[in-house]
Amino acid sequence: MNSRQATNDSRPPGEQGAVLARTRRRVIASHTRTDVALRGVYEISKILAVPGRLESSLANVLTLLSSFLDMRRGLVTLLDPEGQPENVVGMGWSEERAGLWRGRLPELAVERIFKTEMPVVVHNMETSSLFPGWSFDGPLNDNARVSFIGVPIKDAHRVVGTLTIEQIWDDTTTYHAADEDVRFLTMVANLIGQTIRLIELVQRDRERLMEQQRLLEKGLPREAGRKGAAVDTGIVGSSPALQTALQQIRRVARSHSAVLLRGESGTGKELFARAVHDFSPRAKKAFIKLNCAALPESVLESELFGHEKGAFTGAVAQRKGRFELADGGTLFLDEIGDTSIAFQVKLLRVLQEGEFERVGGNTTIKVDVRLVCATNRNLEEMVANGEFRADLYYRINVVSVRLPALRDRREDIPQLAREFLRRFDEEHRTEHVLSPSAIRVLESCYFPGNVRELENCVRRTATLAHDDRIDEEDFACRNDECLSATLWKSAVSKPFNIVQPAPRAPREEEAPTSGAEEARETAADFGREVPVDNVKVSRRDLVDALEATGWVQAKAARMLGLTPRQIGYAIRKYEIEVRRF
Repeated sequence: MNSRQATNDSRPPGEQGAVLARTRRRVIASHTRTDVALRGVYEISKILAVPGRLESSLANVLTLLSSFLDMRRGLVTLLDPEGQPENVVGMGWSEERAGLWRGRLPELAVERIFKTEMPVVVHNMETSSLFPGWSFDGPLNDNARVSFIGVPIKDAHRVVGTLTIEQIWDDTTTYHAADEDVRFLTMVANLIGQTIRLIELVQRDRERLMEQQRLLEKGLPREAGRKGAAVDTGIVGSSPALQTALQQIRRVARSHSAVLLRGESGTGKELFARAVHDFSPRAKKAFIKLNCAALPESVLESELFGHEKGAFTGAVAQRKGRFELADGGTLFLDEIGDTSIAFQVKLLRVLQEGEFERVGGNTTIKVDVRLVCATNRNLEEMVANGEFRADLYYRINVVSVRLPALRDRREDIPQLAREFLRRFDEEHRTEHVLSPSAIRVLESCYFPGNVRELENCVRRTATLAHDDRIDEEDFACRNDECLSATLWKSAVSKPFNIVQPAPRAPREEEAPTSGAEEARETAADFGREVPVDNVKVSRRDLVDALEATGWVQAKAARMLGLTPRQIGYAIRKYEIEVRRF
C-alpha cells in the first residue's frame, strides 16, 4: 500500500493498521510457503529416486506431504487410458490393505480431472456436487470446513493418474492461498509422472532386450553334436570324467526329454544346460534361463508365466513370461529344489499339459518347451520328507546327468586356470603367466567350491600378484589368508567320506603316517590329502568289492564308503596282489 492509497483511505487509523498487519502476515506466509514447497519437492525427489516398489514409494510421498501441508487425507490414483482406476494408494499403504483405499476414492472429482486435464479445487466438500452424500467421518468444529485439491499426474500430454488431498480449515489453520498448494502439488505430480514413465520404459526395454536375445540366438548357426563343440559352449577340459559327462549330454540332447543336471555348487550347471541346447535340434531357437532361488514365489510365477496389465499392483503393462519366450527352444531352471510346494503344483501343470495362463489372464497359451533343470540338493530325500512333489520329480528327472566335481577332474585344473587367467588379462589389459610352482599349488588344493572357487582363486591371485609371473608365494593359502582353506580345515575333525584323487605310490623308504598326524599337517598346509589309517574293513569285504568293480580302486572305495587312499592302505595292509586287466 503506497502513500497515496494511505492518504485516500477513509478508514479509521486503527482499522488501517489492522489491514496493514494482515497484509504483512500474508506476505510473510507466502514466502514461508514457497520455502516449504522447495524443501518438499527436494525431499520427495529423493524418495522417488530410491529403487523400490511403486506403491510403497507413493505412500511415502503422501506421508511426507502430510508434514508439509495442512493435509488430512491424500490419495494417488493410477488410471488406465480410459480413465478407469487401476490402483489407489494412500498413506500407510500395504498389500493387505490395498482394497481399503478404493472405497475412499472421490470418483467424480477424479473423472473431472482426467477429462479436463486441469486441477480441481473445492473449498467446501459438503456443499459440492462432486461429492454427493459426503460427510465428515470425525469430529469437526461448527465453523470448520473441509476443502479438496486434486491435480493430474501426466506422462507427456497424457493423464495417467491423480494426486488428491483433503484439508480442514478452522480457526487454528494458518492462512494461505489455495493456488500455492495447487502449484506445490502440481510439481509433486510431475515428479510422480516421471517416475511412472521411467518404470514403464524399463519394463519395455526389458521386453525388447529379451526379444532381441531370442532373435539373436535364433539366428546363430550351430551344428549340433559337432566335434569340439565343448569349447564353443565354454566348457574347458579334457579329463575322462568331463568327457563322460559331455558324451551323455550329446546323447540326451538329440531327444526332447526333460534333463536334470545334478552336481555340487560351482560345477558349471548353466554351461552344461547350454550345451544340451546347443547340441539339440532346438539350437536355433531361444535358450532362456532363470534361477528359481533368486526370486520370491510371487515374482517367480510372474517371471515364468508372465502377467496381464493390471493383474496386480505395479503391473502397468502386459509382459510375456519365460515359458512364452522359450517357445520352441529350451528353458533352464536352476536351483529347482528351492521352489515351494505351491509353485511346484503350477509348474507341474505346464509340464503335463504344455499350456498355462498369464497371471491375471484367462487366455490359455500353448508352448513347446524343452525343460532343463539343475540342483545341488538331494531331491530323493526331499521327496521322502514331503518337501518336493513326487509327480514333479518324475517329470523333470526323465534323464539325469551327474556333473563331475573338480576333485574328480584334477587333470583339467591347469587348463582351467590358464583360461581364467586369460580372461582376467583380457578384461584388465594385463599379461600374467602361471609358473610351474603355481600350477602345483592349484593341483594340490581341494577346491570344495569347484570351478567357481578355482576362478575366484586365480582372479584374486592375479589381482594381488607382485609381478607378471605368478609364483607359489602369491597364493593366499601360502600366506594363511585363504578363507576357503579355513572352511576345509573344519572338516578335518569330521569323518572323511569324499572321493579323493587316485593315491600316488609311496616310495619304499616312506612309511605311512598316522591319520591324526597328517590331519595336523593339513591344518597347517591347506591343499594336502587327508588319509585316515583307521580302516575298518575286512580282507574278505575288500576283495569282494575289488572283484565286483573290476579291480578299480576308486569304485571299490565308493562301494565301501572309503576313500581311494584308505583302499590303498588296506591293500598294502592285507598284502593283496592287485590284478591288472
